[in-house]
Parts: sequence; C-alpha cells; structure tokens
Amino acid sequence: MTKKTWGAGLIALALIASVPALAEEVTADTVVATVGGVDITVGHMIVARQTLPAQYRQIDVATLWDGLLDQLVQQNAMAQSLGDGVTKATELSIDNAISGLLAGEAIGKVVQAAVTPEALQAAYEARFADAEPSLEYNAAHILVATEEEAQALVAELEGGADFAELAKEKSTGPSGPNGGDLGWFGTGMMVPEFEQAVIALEPGQVSAPVQTQFGWHVIKLNETRAAEAPPLEEVRDELAGELEAAAIDKALDDVMAEAEVTRAEIEIDPAVLDNLDLVAE
Repeated sequence: MTKKTWGAGLIALALIASVPALAEEVTADTVVATVGGVDITVGHMIVARQTLPAQYRQIDVATLWDGLLDQLVQQNAMAQSLGDGVTKATELSIDNAISGLLAGEAIGKVVQAAVTPEALQAAYEARFADAEPSLEYNAAHILVATEEEAQALVAELEGGADFAELAKEKSTGPSGPNGGDLGWFGTGMMVPEFEQAVIALEPGQVSAPVQTQFGWHVIKLNETRAAEAPPLEEVRDELAGELEAAAIDKALDDVMAEAEVTRAEIEIDPAVLDNLDLVAE
C-alpha cells in the first residue's frame, strides 16, 4: 500500500468511526438531556414545539433547537427544586390536564375516523345532489325614509318613470348610484321583509312600499334563475364541521352510556368554588 492509499484508508476509517452516532435511528424516546435523573427526549422536544405560539413555530428548527432544549432543561430543574412542596392546586391541575389531554386525543381519533373523503362526499350528495334547486333573484330597489316618499315613487313608476333613474335620483341606499341594482342573491341573504316581498313578485314587477329596519323600499324584480349547487371545495369546511359535531355528540353519548358514574349525594354550597385556601397547601 502506498503512503497515499494508506492515508486515504485512515481518513476512511475515521469517517466510518464517526458514522454510528450520526446514523443512529432517532425516535421519540431518544434522550437529548438528563436533569436530576429525569430524561428529556426528542418526543418532549416535539410536543413542546407544538405548544409554542404560532410566530415561534415558524422559526427554523435548527435555530429553535438550542433554545427549546434550554427551556426544557430549566423547566425540569426548576420543577425538581420544589421537592415535596407541590401545592394541592398544582396536583389537581396536573390531574385535570392529564384527563383533558387524553379526552382531546380520544376526540381527535373520533373526528379523524368520521371526517373522511368518502364521508364528505356522501354528506355533500345528501345536501345537494337530490335537493330541489332553489331560486336566486336579481332585483333592484329604491330606499327612502318614509312611506309617503315610497308611495310617491310607486306613482311615478306607474306613470312611466324609469326605475334606474329614479333610484339614482331618490334612493338613500348605497346601491342608488348604480340604479338600485342589488345583483343576484339567494334566500337568507336579505332581511325577511325584503325577501318575502321579492319572492312574491313576478319578473319585471314592482312592489308596493315595503318597510324594513333600514327604511321604506320600492323593489323591482328583474329576473330569477335556478341556483347551482356550490362545488364541494366551497362547502367542505361547513360539512366537515357538521360531521365532526355529530361524531363527537355520538361518541359522548356512547361513552357516557358505558361509563360508571356515581355522583355524591351531598349538598355543597357552590360558593366553595371561591375558596382558594382549600387548595393552597
């Protein structure tokens, strides 16, 4: 072996020797520090990062690592400094936190199982595929302050006045400069009195004065059309929320039907909730 190849061999051996520490498989149980005999693991680091405010979770993980580890080391050291001096309030808070986290995980699994692409598609089809198409309306209006003004407008329109020009001249509503045009809208998008008046009209017809919380309206229905079902993506969040709520309600009903719950038959004054001295020791 030449000096050149011998030297290269030494370098290769040195590199190989350094590989195991780097190549060791990292798991949630991989220890990154120990404080007073208590291990801090990669798993602790991961979940601690998830509890950070959103702006800190955006920081590059390489930059965040040392600060997060220091926080956990200091947190554990400070916790251990208490020794046996933990207050009753803290012990009970730990109990509540554990049950809350476990309940949250259980609910998360329920939601994950319930909100699937298949379930969303089925909910979408149940909502829209077989439903009777609803109507959308294209209308314009003139808004004035009093019934007398509205009656005068109706008289002018019956006498042949142009609706759009009257709206530009007389309407106090924001649509006035556009001739009172409201564009297309569906049911539930206008106040009830206005909507009922629109539904009662035929295309091209003008209403009698209609009072709402905004004043007095004279309405013209221009045309109607069948409303198209929205695409799934547009209503995905709404449907997912409904599936989640239904699944959680059912899970709670099922769990409570199986749970062995015994409520103490004693009378306690609810004012005891203000007595922090009971948990201060």
